[in-house]
Amino acid sequence: MIDTRQKRRRPSIATSSMSDIGFLLLIFIMLIALMNQRYEEKINYSESTVLERTQADENFEIWVQSNGIVSAEGQILDPAALEKAIVQAIAQNPNARIHVIADKDTPYKYVNGVTSILQSLQHRVVSFVVKEK
Repeated sequence: MIDTRQKRRRPSIATSSMSDIGFLLLIFIMLIALMNQRYEEKINYSESTVLERTQADENFEIWVQSNGIVSAEGQILDPAALEKAIVQAIAQNPNARIHVIADKDTPYKYVNGVTSILQSLQHRVVSFVVKEK
């Protein structure tokens, strides 16, 4: 006589490959997080009522702090080094747009120093970055 009751097998989940998948996801997330890092200075943005959005991947950002320190790409620059950095950025990408980002409490003379360098280079595509209201 054949036993009609068959032993039921418990469903099993292969856990040996789960650690591999978790490790690959961890590596992927770490790489994506490193690619999306952007250099920023802590400043109080100026405000404006008229805004124009620009492409973020083709910008060369110049940061002007309220104490007059000028930096670009994470490096503090003097006027000669800033001019050289702008020339290199435009040589690498002629479509690059220059963004001047200044603290709202920055005296005009510091921002004017940056714009005078841009004028001497005859660069005409410049944006002043402000905070949206």
